[in-house]
Amino acid sequence: MSPSDSSFPGRSLLRSSEWALVLAIILAVAITALIDANHSYYFKPLESARDIARNTALLGIFALGATVVIIAGGIDLSAGSMIALSGTVCAATMLALAPAEMIGFKPVGPLAVVTAIGASLTAGFLVGTLHAWLVTSIRLPPFIATLATLVGLRSFARALCESTTASFTPTKSALINVYDPFFKTVRDNVWISVAVFGVLALFTWIILTRTVLGRHLYALGGNEQAARLSGIRTDNIKWFAYCYGAMTAALAGLFYVANESVAAPVNQGRGHELNAIAAAVVGGCSLSGGIGSVPGTILGAIFLRVVIDAVSKIIKTGADVYEGLIVGIVVVIAVTLGQLGHFAAGGRRLLPGSLGLCAIPTLSIFCGMIISMTAGARVGLASGLAALVLLGILRVWESRRF
Repeated sequence: MSPSDSSFPGRSLLRSSEWALVLAIILAVAITALIDANHSYYFKPLESARDIARNTALLGIFALGATVVIIAGGIDLSAGSMIALSGTVCAATMLALAPAEMIGFKPVGPLAVVTAIGASLTAGFLVGTLHAWLVTSIRLPPFIATLATLVGLRSFARALCESTTASFTPTKSALINVYDPFFKTVRDNVWISVAVFGVLALFTWIILTRTVLGRHLYALGGNEQAARLSGIRTDNIKWFAYCYGAMTAALAGLFYVANESVAAPVNQGRGHELNAIAAAVVGGCSLSGGIGSVPGTILGAIFLRVVIDAVSKIIKTGADVYEGLIVGIVVVIAVTLGQLGHFAAGGRRLLPGSLGLCAIPTLSIFCGMIISMTAGARVGLASGLAALVLLGILRVWESRRF
């Protein structure tokens, strides 16, 4: 893909799919403002905007890394565990350098803080290098390589946490509290994380759209064999992509420690790798590689956080139970919408044959159950029946058209 191509990211401000995301974000905010019984968007607009901005920045930081990996034709399932490891390395380093201050809840000093941050980012670089080695030298599929580190890094982070606390504190613990004023400032000033996200987004955009490295990333994801035959050092490009993905996750881990004032490897960042992939995919990235943009990922992260915030405001109690479900549904819908053009061009059907016939009641029941859990049995039943009718109409229309 060349820069002269009209489809090349950076030729225009936003693509049509990204403008559609802008509209979807506006609609989600408007619907939430109307349905929310407390009308938080009306009465507390600055507080609501601050919460969404903070959560979007945290998600967006490592979603940008996921975007680079996906564009290069890979996948990284370990971002959540990398967040946990990064936070643990940061806290453990400060504990090792200034144990008395950490135990006494006192400032550890600039040198300890800078060293801890450097150690966390170095950990990200080493994990990214490990991923690249497993993928390029050992020839493991990216899914398998990063699935292994998804499990292994969190376990390693917990072992590191317990080993460090056993050595420098009276008792072994699975978490390390962080009270240094630097991290408190980062926690209290939401715009620090937003600014870091903005700078990182600009840097990533420049790499992808204004450098030879960016062209090679798109070429690698589009067709690896062709990229290799054209002289591109594909192994080095993969190394960059996986290191970038891991280091952005490590950077996000520092903000998680600041926001929560603790390094807790057991739960910190758990499942967040799927949110990063979701933000990239909703923003227009293709999981087959070679397609994606920074503006799309930014909008995808905003959209996900707006939808999750909407659920928390509408459901109020136990909204976090539905977060994973919502992310999964959003990803499926986004990918499906992205494939509609290919379906029409190739004469493919969404509900073909016996499989399509069985999928209609399955999807209808699923839809009805989800809505009944949030809006009541009657609304759920009506929604399930409506889905059944609509899917039936779609199947009839497809059978006549194709």
